[in-house]
Amino acid sequence: MYTTQMDAAKRGIITKEMEIVSKKENIEVDILRKLIAEGKVIIPANKNHKSLDPEGVGEGLKTKINVNLGISKDCCDIEKELEKVKVALDMKAEAIMDLSSYGKTEEFRRKLIKRSSAMIGTVPIYDAVGFYDKELKDITAKEFLDVVRKHAKDGVDFVTIHAGLNKNTAETFKRNKRLTNIVSRGGSLLYAWMELNNQENPFYEYYDELLDICGEYDVALSLGDACRPGSINDSTDASQIHELMVLGELTLRAWEKNVQVMIEGPGHMAINEIQANVLLEKKLCHGAPFYVLGPIVTDIAPGYDHITSAIGGALAASCGVDFLCYVTPAEHLRLPTLEDMKEGIIATKIAAHAGDLGKNIKGARDWDHAMSTARQKLDWESMFSLAIDEEKARKYRKESMPAHEDSCTMCGKMCSMRNMNKVMEGKNINMLRDED
Repeated sequence: MYTTQMDAAKRGIITKEMEIVSKKENIEVDILRKLIAEGKVIIPANKNHKSLDPEGVGEGLKTKINVNLGISKDCCDIEKELEKVKVALDMKAEAIMDLSSYGKTEEFRRKLIKRSSAMIGTVPIYDAVGFYDKELKDITAKEFLDVVRKHAKDGVDFVTIHAGLNKNTAETFKRNKRLTNIVSRGGSLLYAWMELNNQENPFYEYYDELLDICGEYDVALSLGDACRPGSINDSTDASQIHELMVLGELTLRAWEKNVQVMIEGPGHMAINEIQANVLLEKKLCHGAPFYVLGPIVTDIAPGYDHITSAIGGALAASCGVDFLCYVTPAEHLRLPTLEDMKEGIIATKIAAHAGDLGKNIKGARDWDHAMSTARQKLDWESMFSLAIDEEKARKYRKESMPAHEDSCTMCGKMCSMRNMNKVMEGKNINMLRDED
């Protein structure tokens, strides 16, 4: 009997999850199994997540997207967040991260896991303060691990753990000043705990115990980037790269225990640094799947960071990033609304698909080819059904209907598609008068 997807893959066993992902990705199942055995692909699939429709993340597969949800002290309406969950699933997000940090976090998490066919991720350290009703300084290393165990038992498919922020990484950070310090919420909490208690990061010190928890439930380990840059000024600096090197070592240790791993990455980063950062992650972390927030390519656009993120995400995905965390227009400003979430999902799905085109994922161009064919034929219904946001496409068309059905109000009878179709068929264009 295998313990994890990686364990099964190493033993030559094809799991039902591998078969499902193989069909979704149009990849031979034994090739997929080999990639999982090598750690280049993961299938986050907790044994207790019964409603899961599994997805693969990694080399040669379509770029997946993650949606962040969850309750906070200022916005703790569980029903509103569950409404977002439904919409995110309807919009076919492959993953949902519960970032809840206040209130009835367990109730929300369990409802989310029960309802969600998408894989579920969490950051257990967010939950620790509220769960124990203790100040951060007073939480023990064992208690941090116990929260991870609770999330794993509930059915979470992957957990973000900032194990790379050890004492050496912290010293590197202190010696190399940053403009925005540590912007990762989980990373900043761990750094504070380490400083307040003068102790090693508990997730680094007790990493083997953490791996045992992940192995028991087959929870994928998302190794968090505590030192991700929070401004383009801080990108690709000593702190970020030192932590990445530690994450590479932790990846090998996880694989020894057959725990699946992906690596989290930046963050804010100038566009010309993205390709090099993808190369560094793949080299230093031995080809493990790469999961990025953005990257956000400029710091000046609050209210539009779904766009700055999509620009970076498209380039990152084309360079080999496997998993994009969505960013909404509300980034840096407030908890996203339902509409913010929708905009973030669409922007990130566009970035993911653009990246798939760039890295020649099998079948990625078929969608674009079908859309272009519909446009050439001026087949509006087909265009709407193929649109990444059918509702918006229909709305725009309906709000401004042209005099002639075979055009739009931008070009009217000067429409290039219309006129080229007529000329190619040997017909007169008749732009100034009605058709004969």
